[in-house]
Amino acid sequence: MRLSVNAVAVIIAHNHPSGGIEPSISDRKLTRTIQETLALIDVKLLDHFVVANNEICSFARRGWL
Repeated sequence: MRLSVNAVAVIIAHNHPSGGIEPSISDRKLTRTIQETLALIDVKLLDHFVVANNEICSFARRGWL
């Protein structure tokens, strides 16, 4: 991941080639780690999208951020 100078917020996304949009436990743990790491430099994680088969799962919409 690369941050622009003076970034205050980040949105991340990744795809699931398997076709399912349900985030794995590993996806959730990694997202929490990224969120906590960004907080150390005062950058907010706005959302994490999982994309597959023209569908999107939003961590923010699920209340996980």
